[in-house]
Amino acid sequence: MTPTLFAHQKASIQRLGKQPVVFDTSDAGTGKTLVQVLDFAARRRKGGKCLLVLATKSLLTSAWEADFRKFAPDMKVSVAFAENRAKAFTAQADVYVTNHDAANWLAQQPASFFTKFDTIVIDESSAVKHHTSQRSKSVAKIIHYFKFRRLLTGTPNSNGVCDLWHQLYLLDGGQRLGKSFYAFRKAACDAVQRGPSANMVQWVDKESIELTVATLIRDITIRNKFEDCVDIPPNHQYARSFKLSRAHMKAYETMRDDRLLQLKKTTVTAVNAAVVAGKLLQVGSGAVYDDNDTYSLIASERYELILDLVEERAHSIVFFNWTHQRDELIKEAKKRGISFAVFDGTTSARDRTAIVKDYQAGKYRVLFAHPQSAGHGLTLTKGVATIWASPTYNLEHFLQGLKRVHRIGQTQKTETIMIIAENTIDEVVWQALQDKKVKLVELLEGLK
Repeated sequence: MTPTLFAHQKASIQRLGKQPVVFDTSDAGTGKTLVQVLDFAARRRKGGKCLLVLATKSLLTSAWEADFRKFAPDMKVSVAFAENRAKAFTAQADVYVTNHDAANWLAQQPASFFTKFDTIVIDESSAVKHHTSQRSKSVAKIIHYFKFRRLLTGTPNSNGVCDLWHQLYLLDGGQRLGKSFYAFRKAACDAVQRGPSANMVQWVDKESIELTVATLIRDITIRNKFEDCVDIPPNHQYARSFKLSRAHMKAYETMRDDRLLQLKKTTVTAVNAAVVAGKLLQVGSGAVYDDNDTYSLIASERYELILDLVEERAHSIVFFNWTHQRDELIKEAKKRGISFAVFDGTTSARDRTAIVKDYQAGKYRVLFAHPQSAGHGLTLTKGVATIWASPTYNLEHFLQGLKRVHRIGQTQKTETIMIIAENTIDEVVWQALQDKKVKLVELLEGLK
């Protein structure tokens, strides 16, 4: 199938043809995967070597293998999961697709293993933004084997400018942001004391540092803003507030003030401020885990509200943060006879592909999904609403999650709804998310 390309995709392909290293920070939903498929396939047909793709598990077959099959069917793709990894990499193929954590296995392979490759694509490259993680160290060990390096992410600095350093280091070896993370952090951030001990320091981005960094990396960066590239109906984002019942609020206030909550059959304790914040989010959600990791239901009103919203719309996605939310949403959906599927870390690769296909065919009224599993790359344009059961601190999860329905191929107006409990920590987290978003927007605007 010969795809019809948007102007920005044609321009991206031209850039890729001229530059061996590229950082594509285009918004989710702008068709970054297709651009990479066409760029590599053209080079491979001219005698280029093989491609290695590192991506999130949910995208291995549903996005990468599917797009190669659809748009470059002459390219043979081998997908490597943990259980078939060695066999998949010995198969004859043009493209080898595996998940980010396979980098640890790849780093143990001899140099001869990589002689058949000349291109690496790291999709959702924020997965390797932490230079100290084992996954990132493993990628750093093998990156020099590849002449053509492409990193893709729509959220390059979701937690701050320091997120960028290791991603750029993998591309250029430190030419633009330096060879030392700590030197970069010292130059880009201010150390703010947050406690009595010397190590209680928070590194805060300097004023306007996003624009300075954008200038340094712009020459190897592709940046396409979704709204500038794709003409589709708008997405309306808003918070839906509700009040906790008197009993529910009393439980919330007890947890907040006493750091201890005595329920009918169990006790919930919190040992420090960070744990208190997590427990307050859970209590506000209507259920909380005790010290034995068993949850107790406090109130079901939030889940009833969410399913009310689902019933008012043709097809929705509901993102949950905890297993207890998933379980309570399932109970409420079953009670109402609403067709649903679940997409999280327990979903097998085969089931993931089937669920996406069935959802797009209209088989399910709602998809209950965890953002870490279903927040990247998937096309779920049958949906018209994205509902967040509770707010999240994770900006990447939020921005990627809303682009599952609001992306190329969407023909209807869409909504992104955040459920917020009034006068609770929900409001604090939602505001923090907005503040992070401002920092991200400043960088991305500088890259345009």
